[in-house]
Amino acid sequence: MEQLTKTEEKVMQILWKLKKAFVKDIIEEINEPKPPYNTISSVVRILKDKGFVDFKAYGKTYQYFPRVSKLQYKKFTFSQMLRNYFDGSYQTMVSYMVDEEKISDSEISEIKRIIEDKAK
Repeated sequence: MEQLTKTEEKVMQILWKLKKAFVKDIIEEINEPKPPYNTISSVVRILKDKGFVDFKAYGKTYQYFPRVSKLQYKKFTFSQMLRNYFDGSYQTMVSYMVDEEKISDSEISEIKRIIEDKAK
């Protein structure tokens, strides 16, 4: 699996939400200003070439659907981020989140509870 561009990821988010869609359906989900049809059509074809989507043909029209689930991509992206930005260390990542992201006391308590439950 490979990292998606921001535009490719935006299109995938829409396909994960809709489950299947024609290019016009994807464009309808995008905020103004709407991109040209050919732009989104090209992005979807790139996603197909990368193995992220497949299609069903209806004559000259194609309905696209995800081949990679949102969960699969989330796991891939998270592991990439952990490896590339935190040297593979969960401790470093959590420390960063606590220090830089200003996690509230209630969120810290909930995270502790989740970890304690998992440890049991």
